[in-house]
Amino acid sequence: MHPDDPDFRRLAEEGRVVAYFGYGSLVNRDTLRTRFLAIRRASVAGWQRFWLPRLEVGIALLSVRAEPDAAIDGVVVYDLADNLAAVDEREAGYRRRTVLPQTLSVEAPPPFDLPVYIYEAIRPDETAAERHSSILQSYLDAVMQGFLAVHGEAGLRRFVADTQGFETTLIPDRSAPRYPRAVVPQTGETELFDRLLRERGVRFPTG
Repeated sequence: MHPDDPDFRRLAEEGRVVAYFGYGSLVNRDTLRTRFLAIRRASVAGWQRFWLPRLEVGIALLSVRAEPDAAIDGVVVYDLADNLAAVDEREAGYRRRTVLPQTLSVEAPPPFDLPVYIYEAIRPDETAAERHSSILQSYLDAVMQGFLAVHGEAGLRRFVADTQGFETTLIPDRSAPRYPRAVVPQTGETELFDRLLRERGVRFPTG
């Protein structure tokens, strides 16, 4: 996926590394703005991903809530402890929770133990579909590109199928992105993304 930083193990042994589970835009390493040390394909049980309405801005962002029978794919990002405040700022409106080790599956885990955090919405009671909040296409492009790169097309399809609250309106901002960490879709990605979203029930503006 991505080569480990050569200082990863030393920094971990010095207690200078933190880890967090990414389940949305954090899956796409091109959206990461910190000097992360390593990244691993992962999944976690006991959490449900859904589209959270952000009432103050009228759009939806991805979040998770505890759900015993659910499981989600994503990544574990290993980062410098000094960067945790910046990640907390990026995830404003979310609370940082600790993942139970027995619920986490990490591909090629490092040979040392670290607590892994996950960011949960502070208001996890309604989905975007229930609140009629819209989803930014530029945000979705970043998320879906990350899942395609990390988990393949099968993983991307799981993301679309298993995430709750997709039955809402898309804001078509791909040509003028409103998402601050927008990415450039690769050849064929936009067609795949849009087809999967239409099949899932996302409403694209007409005209």
